[in-house]
Amino acid sequence: MAAAVVVGGMVASGVIKVVIKEIGSAIKGEFKLHKNLRKDMEKMKMTLESVEAVLSEAERRSIMDEPTRLWLKRLKDALYEISDMLDDFEADSNLLEGVVKKFKMPSKMKEMQQRLQKISEDHTKYSVPADARSDKQPVHDIRETPADAEETDPIGRTDDKQKIMGRLSKGIAEKTTFLSIWGFGGIGKTTLARLVYKDPQFEEYSKVWVYVSEKLDLKKIGNSIISQLSEKEEQSKIDELKIIHDRLGKLLAGNKKILIILDDLWERRTSELEKLKVMLKQAEGSKVMVVVTTREESIAKEIGSVDPYCLAPLTYEMCWDIIKQKCNFEAHPCKERLETIGKKIAKKCGGVPLAAQSLGHMLKSKPYDVWDSVRSNHIWNLPNARNTSSTHEVLASLLLSYNFIDNSSLKLCFAYCAIFPKGYNIIKHDLIHQWIALGFMEPYNDILSTWQLGESYVRQLLEMSFLQHSKTVAERSYAREDATLFTMHDLVHDLARSVMADEFYLEGPNCRYAYLTDCTKPLKSSATSPAKIKALHIVDHPDGSLKENRFHADAYSQARHLRVLILDVSPCYLRVLPHSIGKLKQLSDLTSSPQLTRALHSLKSLKLAFQEGPMEWVGELKSLQHLEIQYYWKLEELSDNMRQLTQLQSLTLEECSSLTSLPLWLGELASLKELTVRSCNAIMILPESLTSLQELTLYDCDEIMTVPESLTSLQWLTINNCEKIMTLPESLTSLRRLSINKCPKLEQWCEENYSRWNICEDYCASPDLQENDEERYDGLELVRTLSAPQLLSQSEFLPDWTTCSSVMMEKTSSW
Repeated sequence: MAAAVVVGGMVASGVIKVVIKEIGSAIKGEFKLHKNLRKDMEKMKMTLESVEAVLSEAERRSIMDEPTRLWLKRLKDALYEISDMLDDFEADSNLLEGVVKKFKMPSKMKEMQQRLQKISEDHTKYSVPADARSDKQPVHDIRETPADAEETDPIGRTDDKQKIMGRLSKGIAEKTTFLSIWGFGGIGKTTLARLVYKDPQFEEYSKVWVYVSEKLDLKKIGNSIISQLSEKEEQSKIDELKIIHDRLGKLLAGNKKILIILDDLWERRTSELEKLKVMLKQAEGSKVMVVVTTREESIAKEIGSVDPYCLAPLTYEMCWDIIKQKCNFEAHPCKERLETIGKKIAKKCGGVPLAAQSLGHMLKSKPYDVWDSVRSNHIWNLPNARNTSSTHEVLASLLLSYNFIDNSSLKLCFAYCAIFPKGYNIIKHDLIHQWIALGFMEPYNDILSTWQLGESYVRQLLEMSFLQHSKTVAERSYAREDATLFTMHDLVHDLARSVMADEFYLEGPNCRYAYLTDCTKPLKSSATSPAKIKALHIVDHPDGSLKENRFHADAYSQARHLRVLILDVSPCYLRVLPHSIGKLKQLSDLTSSPQLTRALHSLKSLKLAFQEGPMEWVGELKSLQHLEIQYYWKLEELSDNMRQLTQLQSLTLEECSSLTSLPLWLGELASLKELTVRSCNAIMILPESLTSLQELTLYDCDEIMTVPESLTSLQWLTINNCEKIMTLPESLTSLRRLSINKCPKLEQWCEENYSRWNICEDYCASPDLQENDEERYDGLELVRTLSAPQLLSQSEFLPDWTTCSSVMMEKTSSW
């Protein structure tokens, strides 16, 4: 990618923070064989801290300055080598080979120190001035209300929506209507399709949303439509195109109303487009509306059955309105002075809302000199290569927004998303775990936990339009139906890959974060330097090769410094992993695995799905901090061996239908702060020993009748569809957030105990939260409608809840 040459190396400031933290951890460890080793490490740490002071400005200069760009690349390569060296030392510390490495370590450290010293001295040669900005980063409050997932009325698109609805109505006589929306990247095609998707006219329609991507895969599209139109128990992947065709014929026919959105179609071949149309033209007796978004007019004309709609750019006045909205312009103390500059910036957006959105968020609360710097920035003058003028404006604005991010850790977290392919549904929960495992985040002065900081990063990326809420359903076997999913706009994805440069390219010499589609071969056959890989995402090959083959013994073991391993394959193909997984001494985050080995002593996060057999071995993973157990239908009790997990911070149990109770010894785990129980319908009571628990989430637990009285430390309580819970204890004196949904008996009790209960009315009057929009059950973080004084003014009930800052309830049929 041409852009990678321009901006590659801009993650160095994030990488250096990670390495400085690793050296700090090593200094605190046990390095006793060489008395000068600690001193050498401290000297190296000081050198890196001095280099870090100039990095922010160096990264900004690197966009136009080739010597600075080369300097950053040399620095980043050195940083990764230091990280590898420390990993090597730590991984083998208990082996004979490790003893040899300990003796070699001092000489390696001296060599690396000399190399770093030369790099440090060279920055003055390249005239990289020290960054004048403070290194202190603003901390975003985890309770801050984030931006809407989608605007209900995007600026400047009301008329476009009405015209599209009109064209759809013209095709009403047809069984299947195809309407195309076309225009260049970032213009707002997907946003417009979302408006159509949410329009009241389609309220009675069954709705389907499919991201198509650059490669037209009829099997994938067909399976996605089938899964979204079928009952849960009927959902399964179909590999034969004819069977998919027949199944769609049954689902689409029979006096039904169906709306299908096919987002981001790139296929130009007429024959393939015709196959797609034939697959969806089976609506005998039904009315099916298919809305397609594409960048090319020729594709729009070929696929459409009614006139395609060309989405025009916004006026610069509309772009200015978006910028003002995003940056809260009316509250800016210098708004009169900024008006002229702001309008000039709006003209540079090329009529593209994505550009205006990212710039608007970046300019929020910024002083005059930053606005002026954006207006005159040299990034606008970068050669646009093969891009159209408008696409160039979008890329320039996105790069500007990235360049002005103050937080280097946030930059690195965003760039990491380049590991995922375009259109991929990123699970929020898993993404934050991966950031943590890779050491990308460092909490600020204990104000926020690492997890809360991850939540804050996600919100900031959403506000910048670098992440978007996905409309498609979670298709991975281990993903919950209500999991929060994100995707990235194609141009934002291009930005992430250009920033990450060659670090995601599996066949390159510097790959650190890899996406692998064939695990039936040794990793070395795909990767040039497998030992350098820190994160590996393995998916089943599109041809389903895992059906006939198992994981190769060296599918991942050669990545000996691996910290994150995601196994995104069907559970029926994933029963036994090669024993070589025990070689991954650094592994911190593992998703969707079968039985493991106690050799994974560094594992901190583990998600288990579709397991069978005893689980005593889990207790051997002494470093485990986050554990999720899903779809373990034969699990009758948690093994006593798990009481050894003294570092466990969060435990999630989901679809464990045979689990009848939770053990009292859970209360002995002093680090356990979060407990989630979901669809475990045999559990009737929770233990009273959980006195240190701070967050409790209960979803779809039919038999649980009470919330324990002993939860005096509880701060967040979420109860969803637990019909037998009738009351809440008065002992919840630390409660800060309460979310109740679909609990008729508990809601009735609240009615009876509140003489003037209008809190629910206040919440219901707030902006609509549709399913899969925002984080539906993060309720009070999103809609803060009630403070503790308001709560206490309603009645004398629960006078000890004086710390509760907000309450959320939703109406059910009982109201």
